[in-house]
Amino acid sequence: MIFTRWSAKLPGTQRRAAARSDRAAPRPASATPATPAAEAPADPPEAADATPDGPTAAGSGAVPAARAAHADHPEAAASEEAGPLGLPPTVDALSVHDILGTIPALVAVVYGPEHRIAYVNGAYADVFGRRPAGHTAREALPELDELGLLPLMDQVLRSGKPRTVKSRKVPGAAGSDRSRDGYYTFTCTPIEVAASGPAPDPEVACVAPHKGVLVFGADVTDQIESAERLRASEARQREAAVTLQRSLLPQELEQPDDLRVAATYQPGGTDAAVGGDWYDVITLGAGRTALVIGDVMGRGVRAAAVMGQLRTAVRAYARLDLPPHEVLQLLDGLAAEIDASQIATCVYAVHDPNEGRLVYASAGHLPILVRDADGTVRRAAEPTGPPLGTGGWLHTSGSVPLGPGSSAVLYTDGLVERRDKDIDHGVEALERAFAGATGAPDIVCDRLLRALGITVTHDDDVAILVLQHPERTGHDAELFHNAALELHGGTEAAPRARAFASGVLASWRFSPELHDLGVLAASELVANSLQHGTPPMRLRLRRTDRRLIIEVTDGDDHLPRRRRAEPADEAGRGISIVATIASSWGSRRTPGGGKAVWCEFALPRG
Repeated sequence: MIFTRWSAKLPGTQRRAAARSDRAAPRPASATPATPAAEAPADPPEAADATPDGPTAAGSGAVPAARAAHADHPEAAASEEAGPLGLPPTVDALSVHDILGTIPALVAVVYGPEHRIAYVNGAYADVFGRRPAGHTAREALPELDELGLLPLMDQVLRSGKPRTVKSRKVPGAAGSDRSRDGYYTFTCTPIEVAASGPAPDPEVACVAPHKGVLVFGADVTDQIESAERLRASEARQREAAVTLQRSLLPQELEQPDDLRVAATYQPGGTDAAVGGDWYDVITLGAGRTALVIGDVMGRGVRAAAVMGQLRTAVRAYARLDLPPHEVLQLLDGLAAEIDASQIATCVYAVHDPNEGRLVYASAGHLPILVRDADGTVRRAAEPTGPPLGTGGWLHTSGSVPLGPGSSAVLYTDGLVERRDKDIDHGVEALERAFAGATGAPDIVCDRLLRALGITVTHDDDVAILVLQHPERTGHDAELFHNAALELHGGTEAAPRARAFASGVLASWRFSPELHDLGVLAASELVANSLQHGTPPMRLRLRRTDRRLIIEVTDGDDHLPRRRRAEPADEAGRGISIVATIASSWGSRRTPGGGKAVWCEFALPRG
């Protein structure tokens, strides 16, 4: 059977054409419903003749059968009548009140310059209560005035442009739970409120067209509470991260005898990702002090953890009393082992009061600034190597004078680096600020922070270490003395050293017990140098307000070590005797290729 020969005679096709004609022509109000398909009379024979190539007998006999089949399935008939060319349903019959009344958001419609109430929906009434129509908003909608919306509504009415205010707090209005505060985002949109019809809605009080404002309040309580919980969680995480960072920094700086030092650290930004800035002050013995500042690039707990490991390693290497460049060389290899992806910069400097200089080495860090006694500020010159962890670089040490009356500042890039300026401009600004920053080291730290515009909202971590070599006068000067004796070797060297030490200690008015211990220590150190060292040799005595330091230098670089002497041994007890009677002792290699062996005696306080 070929269905295309019957397509023009099928009843569905004819009815669809008739339905399109009916919809195109307006139907009178008194029109009666269409006759159901099952009750309609059969098509006349002429309908079959309308198809040129359709057989008459077959056409007249087949059409009623098709209609009967459609009568058995009215849903199929309806779907066919609505076909792809049918018009879609519309919401023209719905009223604005019907639509706004079902919206869960707060809706209020006002009109006129006094914002008289035309309509409030049920959601608005649930939160603020019923409102009488026709009254002004200032009288009947005081909540809008409290929320600051009335001036905004005036602007909307004048400009004809919508305005939005976000997250306004509504006391006791969080959904159905009136014990919770609610938060709403209000949008004021200009509209035209038309006159009411002959049968106006009872909640609409506008009787003439007016310009008005539609106030739409969306409940954002859940979003605001979620954001507050997130902020509280971030604050706790940041507090924990900052606590971790600060716990990895020195809880209390060591205070050398000859220097006054202070440091400050300020975490950057408001997130939980703290940086890896650190500083440290390490007393090396014999009056020498190591000063360290470094910065692990990046932020987060990982950077802080790497920083903590590097700081611990620096303290361990410092105990070896190595030159600054050797300490950085060791640190460079360790940084690569800790985390090759982390870049760290560092400055390691050593101050020796006997030399009056600051010897330093830098691994990609910013230059040290030194202020002389006359107020002149200068940068410590090269050498500067690449950051730690790069490997394959031989670091070298440099030096800068730091005598009495001088100061120096070590810092991280967060103090001087800005996104919109070259870092050299920041260093220059720090130089100007440091030139006028006087007072104690902690005061200088605060002044530098203020001068460089560092606040709690600064986006990078900042670490500052300030050291001062005070110029002592009066009574303080009497507590700091130096005395040195050149030793040329021979049998007379030891007696000369004992006589010199005895005379100096007596002039410094030490107690007899301390005097005798000092002479014994000087004698043993000189005897050790005469036996195992080479010329030139020197005996140096130094006193501070807290300790007596005895040091012997010679030209041999083999460091002594303490060992247990056997009863039959005639030598080997000198270092053991010194270690027993002194508070501390140590040795180090000197830059000229020799060594220095020293010991200290703590002075009684008071």
